[in-house]
Amino acid sequence: MTVYARIIGTGSFLPPHRLSNADLVARLAADGVESSDEWIVERTGIGARHFVADGVYSSDLAFEACKNALQAAGKRPQDIDLIIVATSTPDMVFPSTACILQHKLAQLDADAAGIAGAPAFDVQAVCAGFIYAMSVADAMIRAGNAHRALVVGAEVFSRLLDFKDRTTCVLFGDGAGAVVLEASDTPGILATDIHADGKHVGLLCVPGHVQNGQILGDPVLKMDGQGVFKLAVGVLEGTARAVLDKAGLSEAELDWLVPHQANIRIIQSTAKKLKLPMEKVMLTVAEHGNTSAASIPLALDAGVRAGKLQPGQLVMLEGVGGGFAWGSVLFRY
Repeated sequence: MTVYARIIGTGSFLPPHRLSNADLVARLAADGVESSDEWIVERTGIGARHFVADGVYSSDLAFEACKNALQAAGKRPQDIDLIIVATSTPDMVFPSTACILQHKLAQLDADAAGIAGAPAFDVQAVCAGFIYAMSVADAMIRAGNAHRALVVGAEVFSRLLDFKDRTTCVLFGDGAGAVVLEASDTPGILATDIHADGKHVGLLCVPGHVQNGQILGDPVLKMDGQGVFKLAVGVLEGTARAVLDKAGLSEAELDWLVPHQANIRIIQSTAKKLKLPMEKVMLTVAEHGNTSAASIPLALDAGVRAGKLQPGQLVMLEGVGGGFAWGSVLFRY
């Protein structure tokens, strides 16, 4: 019998603090940085984003998203035997955010302690992190090493931003999204496709690290916007076609594209290359901004809860991020 990894529940969570473009522009103006709602919307399609409060971390956002995903799946923490968290903004240098999340889930009730002992680890592929995490979970379920997995994307990118650089600080937000994957004989994930090319490290990075109790380097986000755009559109088209080829399907059969919500121009360009109407593209970038590894599961959950995704539909997830890392996942919902 062929074993598939099938999505049985989705969940997401956004911090309560919502910053509209007007709010962010006012904050920037206080530091002598000029911008405008029109400038941001025209270049990015972003109208708002959510930022965490002091003392709130990626594991906190992940915890809320996982509770929602478990509820949607009709499962409890003790039903999970694998946790993978995709994040570039971990709570600590170590242990993994996944282990911290596991402990929080184990505190939900007396029976939830059964989640302790399940493998839990982080995946770091920046904005492609959720794609990488889904690929790993799919492989582990197909191999019989897990039966039911929580796959999470969680980020607090607001803490990596340089608010004197209007070309980057307007793009990013915080949030988390999660899915519950379960082993099934009904087709779920049909194919995955992941890649990386380290020669592009300098296009998008946070070039800082901790040494001897001090931060060395520059611990804020740096990006070559034009370089990222040119690379992203090409590799996203490539991975989309590759994952369809692996499944023996065509773009015409797609019901939904759920892309990484980086920038409306990148999303539109990718859809055009795949000859997909924008009506088949799940969009949340206007309200969430770029939440890195969280953006795909956030958009997926938004589509599910709006009733847009229906059982049996063919869905593609795809993302590209620093590294450069990129990839796609094709599944039947």
